[in-house]
Amino acid sequence: MRKTLNRLRRAQGQLGAVITAVEAGADCRAVVTQLAAVSSAIDRAGFTIISSAMKECLIDDGSGGGPNQLSVNELEKLFLSLA
Repeated sequence: MRKTLNRLRRAQGQLGAVITAVEAGADCRAVVTQLAAVSSAIDRAGFTIISSAMKECLIDDGSGGGPNQLSVNELEKLFLSLA
C-alpha cells in the first residue's frame, strides 16, 4: 500500500504543477502532457487498490469475512468505474 500512497502523492504534486501551469498560461501541449501523466498515475493507483481488495476477497480465512469485505459484484463495480 505504501507504493500506492507514494504514487498518489506524486500525482498530487503533478496536479499542483498542472494548476500552476494553467494559471501561468503555459503551452497547451505541456499542460496536456502533464495532465495525462496525472491521470495515468491516478488510474494505476486505483487499479492497484482494487487488485489488493480482490486478493483479500480470494483468500478465505474461514472467518466469514469482515465488515470491510467486498462482494464480487461490488469489486466488479469498482473495477468498471475506473474504465
